[in-house]
Amino acid sequence: MLKNRVKELRARNNYTQSDLGKLVGVTRQTIAFIEKGEFSPSITLALKLSKELKEPLEQIFWLEEEIR
Repeated sequence: MLKNRVKELRARNNYTQSDLGKLVGVTRQTIAFIEKGEFSPSITLALKLSKELKEPLEQIFWLEEEIR
């Protein structure tokens, strides 16, 4: 499962979901789905988020192993 810190980092940068969405070219709803873990961004979108949130990609997104 893909985990992320988008909500935390967005708040740290004083962005609303709409603000961040406009900066990276997606809707507020897309940002909300990413934050809730309901949507995994494309590589391109993940890199744009990394740039705007001023954090390395691996500090924003990581894989959490599922226990079987």
